Amino acid sequence: MERLWAPWRMAYIDKSDLPKKDEHRCIFCDKAADDDDQRNLILYRGRTAFVLLNLYPYNNGHLMIAPYQHTCKLTELSDETMLEIMQLTRDAQLALKGAFAPDGYNVGINLGAIAGAGIADHMHQHIVPRWGGDSNFMHVIGDTKVMPDSLENSYRKIKEAWGRSDGG
Repeated sequence: MERLWAPWRMAYIDKSDLPKKDEHRCIFCDKAADDDDQRNLILYRGRTAFVLLNLYPYNNGHLMIAPYQHTCKLTELSDETMLEIMQLTRDAQLALKGAFAPDGYNVGINLGAIAGAGIADHMHQHIVPRWGGDSNFMHVIGDTKVMPDSLENSYRKIKEAWGRSDGG
């Protein structure tokens, strides 16, 4: 029997580091306010938005781009913030290309819990690198994702590629 190793998922399973239901904390606001970017998996800080690695990724290199402004509505973001989010999406794509050479990308925003937003109170955009064959049989028959690299190693690779890319 082979083992799938994903130790970072344990916090999600036992929810020990997640806010309690009566706490009104925001993971994006908390991470942006903290200055330990490596611990918070923040890859880049812009003027109005920042880029971070998803703690519970769909694929290695799954990034999120979030505004510093706490809002769940695109209509509340300034044009400057909207533009920076798109520029950071481009820069993230370049860094992911340098770090992992994916074959494609999924980019999207889920607005509202009913639309699939796991964190509905603070809008954020996802950029997920994709490779041919990355959606193998495991997720269909075993409800399991296979993550071939650790978050720490993914962070290091993307951070290094960010510095080499034209973006950021």
